[in-house]
Amino acid sequence: MLDDSPRFKMIELDETVSTNSFLRDYRPLQPVDITLVTAEYQTAGRGQGINKWESERGKNLLFSLLVNPALLPAAQAFVLSEAIALSIREAIARFVSEEVTIKWPNDIYVGDSKIAGILMENTLQGTCVARSIIGCGVNISQEAFVSDAPNPVSMRQLLRCDTERSFVLDAIINGFTHRYDLIQRGSFDTVTDEYRARLYRRSGFHPFRDAEGSFEAEIADVELSGHLVLRRSDGRLCRYAFKEVTFLLPAS
Repeated sequence: MLDDSPRFKMIELDETVSTNSFLRDYRPLQPVDITLVTAEYQTAGRGQGINKWESERGKNLLFSLLVNPALLPAAQAFVLSEAIALSIREAIARFVSEEVTIKWPNDIYVGDSKIAGILMENTLQGTCVARSIIGCGVNISQEAFVSDAPNPVSMRQLLRCDTERSFVLDAIINGFTHRYDLIQRGSFDTVTDEYRARLYRRSGFHPFRDAEGSFEAEIADVELSGHLVLRRSDGRLCRYAFKEVTFLLPAS
């Protein structure tokens, strides 16, 4: 079990504003590598920016991780986002037959539908990451989504049966622990190379939109900083931070 490991502090909540909010003010009495907080329901679950995360009580996986990476340069903090995205992708892929990928920067997709999202909050000390809170939502058993999110999907909808949430969580944490150890040892390239290989639309030209309008491009790179580099059909390379470019999805 996760909470039997001395590396972990596991806190299980019935209800909270959000698991990320809980961890912002939390300070463990004993130092541990990873603090894991789960919740049955969030009254104000968040996605990226002003987005909200829709989740019925007790239906999905809602959790956050608190880590204190040793001497991780702030310029390479994106590797933590890569590590958790890979771990969630890998866990879901154990259960579903469809291709599971990572839509840059850290949404988890099954086909063209979003099954999980991640919210990163890093605290810096000098030029390094002192503290990172990693919020995750994974759609497990929810059958209907009423928000204006364009393309949600759950494991229940894909498999037509329920999946034990604890099995998925165990797989995610095991995968993240392995990759976090690599990061702590400075093996960033191992994580980054795997991330690039698992990207949504990782090959071929696809439709995107930026401030200038719609265009077609292929993914040329994801930099260590997390910036996405697209190569347009005319060969021009364009570099984007999060929210500066949109993936245009197929019509539902």
